[in-house]
Amino acid sequence: MSFNLATMLTTAAATYADKPLVHAGERSWTYAEIDELSGRLAATLDALGFEPGDKVAVQLPNVPQFLLAYFGILKAGMAMVPLNPLLTAPEVAYHLHDSDARALVTFELFADVALTGAKDAGGIPVYVVNPSGAPLAGDARPFDELLRCDDTRLLRPMSPDDTAVLLYTSGTTGRPKGAELTHFQLYMNCTTAGELFGVRDDDVSLGVLPLFHVFGLSSVLNIVVRFGASLVLVPRFDAEAAVAAIERHRCTIFAGVPTMYVALLQHDVAGRDLSSLRAACSGGASMPGEVIRAFEEKFPGVVVLEGYGLSESASTTTFNISAEERKVLSVGKPIWGVEVKVVDELGRDKGVGPDEIGEIVIRGHNIMKGYYKRPEATAEAIRDGWFHSGDLGYRDEDGYFYVVDRLKDLVIRGGYNVYPREVEEVLYEHPDVVEAAVVGEPDDRLGEEVGAHVVLASGARATAEDLIEHCRQRLAAYKYPRVIHLREELPKGPSGKILKRELRG
Repeated sequence: MSFNLATMLTTAAATYADKPLVHAGERSWTYAEIDELSGRLAATLDALGFEPGDKVAVQLPNVPQFLLAYFGILKAGMAMVPLNPLLTAPEVAYHLHDSDARALVTFELFADVALTGAKDAGGIPVYVVNPSGAPLAGDARPFDELLRCDDTRLLRPMSPDDTAVLLYTSGTTGRPKGAELTHFQLYMNCTTAGELFGVRDDDVSLGVLPLFHVFGLSSVLNIVVRFGASLVLVPRFDAEAAVAAIERHRCTIFAGVPTMYVALLQHDVAGRDLSSLRAACSGGASMPGEVIRAFEEKFPGVVVLEGYGLSESASTTTFNISAEERKVLSVGKPIWGVEVKVVDELGRDKGVGPDEIGEIVIRGHNIMKGYYKRPEATAEAIRDGWFHSGDLGYRDEDGYFYVVDRLKDLVIRGGYNVYPREVEEVLYEHPDVVEAAVVGEPDDRLGEEVGAHVVLASGARATAEDLIEHCRQRLAAYKYPRVIHLREELPKGPSGKILKRELRG
């Protein structure tokens, strides 16, 4: 049996040849154009002597060339290594060397750093997308060189278990590791999640999540192509850019992380026609209940559905499937073919209910093959067939799962467990709070103290003491924060997720 993930594109192109697949800026690309151009890239890689199974790193923002590189690499039987465009030169070198990448595709704004990193990694070729047409420095080659061959309709047969994408984890616990995601896993994940979400071929999805991140790649791009829908690319999230794109292209689906929802809540949309939007999904971090309620009130007719997943699970693991069946604050139930349970530190099943918090473990078609070249790390993460997520949560009597926090984010204050999300929910209930993140702070007496970093709404007058009192009235004595830091903004990663590791200092 053979299967290549790029079959999604060739199949969709046969049915929707003249339909726009991608809108970017002032231009649109049809399914037939993306299929043909990615075919030219595949043929060029083949002509250059690249072999099936080779790795090609792609360091691009949300631009159409990402799709050309992605599907071209897959068609040629190679694996894509998506990289954050904001990596430093040493980080680029590390990822290229660790992944054994044979080439790097990057963007003109990041070319100098990419060239330095590629040189330090052994001098692999660097192809640059340069829409400005400016001369390229050093040994950089124009991206169009990868399109010089005619489309030979190459679609190399692959084993379903072959690696399609080598996706590096964020590296919050040590250096990043490459999660090997297969053709079959990525296909099953976008198919199952898209069916649950009710994606149709007349949908238009807003692409503000970075495509180099598993959420944007699997739950946005792959789903769009799998179901013959259309995608509006926004290179960098900005509330006004998102609103303008929704209005102009009549977007029906918005996928984002909680900080994006907060930004849209703060944005003035008076007089804007956003009536096309019918559904929204959130992931990447827990969504405060107050944000969900406020968003649905501001955007009538839109239902926000939360899901849960990780890089190692090819994105979606659990999902709330509809407004009628969802539970606010829950991340829903496992998708088809995936099992989830909550276990204690010895791997034993926990009971049901919010008092039975343990580690979330997963098994099913969505779990990675392993960490590239790291058998010991793989064995530590996947035990007896179950992937240990490092996330704390519980299951209710109806089978819905709730993520409480990352295991490493747990605050242990004087021997008592404090779950930051519970405190953050209370902070978000205060009308002056826009964003909040709770972390443990070193304390000589208690081991850790509960600290909160808070961004207030424009013109708000609440003080740190006001917020502490607000929490004290609503939380047990050992839970409420004794220290609150008022900040202009919170540090965020490329997907918009708040980076708590930077708040811990």
